[in-house]
Amino acid sequence: MDTVILSDWLAARLDRAAAEPVYRQTLRLMQQAILTGQLPPGTKLPSSRMLAEDLGIARNTVLHVYDQLTAEGYVISTTGSGTYVADTRPDTAAVNARKKPTVASVNGDMDSADQAGEALKPLKRDLGDLSMRGRRLIDQAGVSAKQWGAFMPGVPDVAEFPARTWSRLQARLWKEANPDLLTYAPGGGYRPLRRALSDYLRVARSVNCTPDQIIITTGIHQSIDLAVRLLTDVGDRAWVEEPCYWGARSVLQSSGITLVPVPVDDEGLNPREQDLQQPPRLALVTPSHQYPLGMVMSLARRRTLLEYARQHNVWIIEDDYDSEFRYGSRPLASLQGLDDAGQVIYVGSLGKMLFPGLRIGYMIAPEHLVDTFRTGVAELYREGQLMQQAVMTDFIMDGHLTSHVRRMRALYGERRQILIDAITARFGNELPVMGDEAGLHLVLGLPDHANDRAVTAAAYDAGVIVRPLAAYYSSETPARRGLLLGYACVPNEKIGPAFDTLARVIEQTALKKVPTRAA
Repeated sequence: MDTVILSDWLAARLDRAAAEPVYRQTLRLMQQAILTGQLPPGTKLPSSRMLAEDLGIARNTVLHVYDQLTAEGYVISTTGSGTYVADTRPDTAAVNARKKPTVASVNGDMDSADQAGEALKPLKRDLGDLSMRGRRLIDQAGVSAKQWGAFMPGVPDVAEFPARTWSRLQARLWKEANPDLLTYAPGGGYRPLRRALSDYLRVARSVNCTPDQIIITTGIHQSIDLAVRLLTDVGDRAWVEEPCYWGARSVLQSSGITLVPVPVDDEGLNPREQDLQQPPRLALVTPSHQYPLGMVMSLARRRTLLEYARQHNVWIIEDDYDSEFRYGSRPLASLQGLDDAGQVIYVGSLGKMLFPGLRIGYMIAPEHLVDTFRTGVAELYREGQLMQQAVMTDFIMDGHLTSHVRRMRALYGERRQILIDAITARFGNELPVMGDEAGLHLVLGLPDHANDRAVTAAAYDAGVIVRPLAAYYSSETPARRGLLLGYACVPNEKIGPAFDTLARVIEQTALKKVPTRAA
């Protein structure tokens, strides 16, 4: 390649009227030509004076370009000899990968700007580039693009959160600007918060723990992830409820755990004989409010599970899902409160009680694992957010958490009843309602022949968000068909109209015969 061709190629591509400075354009174009091989290694560049004259730009501009190319390793300058394109090609002996598309050197023909542009585009990627566990995670992902509106399950009404109270507490702490609250969170989190949570959980959930046993995390997912990383190896087996929360299933699978779906009945987890013959490394359960079906694990099943875990050294992760919002009875005691062998790891979150974006969760580790879990959470995640944890502490200690939960329990109870009334008015006893005794959602059963995934998609197109019960089963042939309907984040007056829309979708896509009823 000679200098005239390079000058002509650059001159044809410089846009003098563009907002991008000529210096940046020249630098970008020369980098592009070097990376694509249009300026091969060893090519001598024209002198700065000559290139400046050919392009009609200031010599200082060209000097700045050459200096930057030298600094970034694109070219090598030799005193008295000139400036040459450096050899930046990958070492083929060190790179053992698939052959990638190349762009042929023009060797004097630099008319192909399209070739240069194509070479710099990222290679098209698909799921084939992922690991097996990465592909499985993406294929089975349950996360929704929308996180708010009728009838999104598991979402509290954040509009009812006492933001002014929170803001006042936060402003007070920021005014003091304690440096200790602006660093990492050692020792498992802010100790005053761990003490406040210990007191709260002992009263509200019959949990047996000291403040030292509490590890502050960002939520259920991180708590489970930490326990799995510290207590299991790739290939270990874990019992999960069938059906179960898709997020917990994803955390376990992405860690290389082999899942063993264990069916649930009206008394909760119900291991089969073949399950009992092969003890798992851990069992993940939601005993106080099974997710998503809503049943409560009976005391007999709880005691059986605890004894089995003691005899076979099985770790139990108790996800205390939505236990605070129970309608018609007091919140139930935790499984952890019955554990006298140190086999239960209790995990919970404050997001459902307050607002999901809070990202404050907690886990209660058995006493002999406290130091291990503290080290693990600090080593893996470098926890912080101490200021947020301090605000949460004051929120609890001043009584705001208890009063807010009490108020929201009453409000969610109203919305639950409005939705149940709407279901009954439209369908009578034709479609059963399940799991409505607690939590932020209920399950609306569908006929066995119905495709709840198709109903979900049609409802979404109509502006209503629901989740298919089939998505919570490990098998494509679930035992039950249904829809998860969240009512907590739907204002009272919008529940009826939104359900009318959903009902029309159900009648059109899931029911063979549509009864005539008044809306």
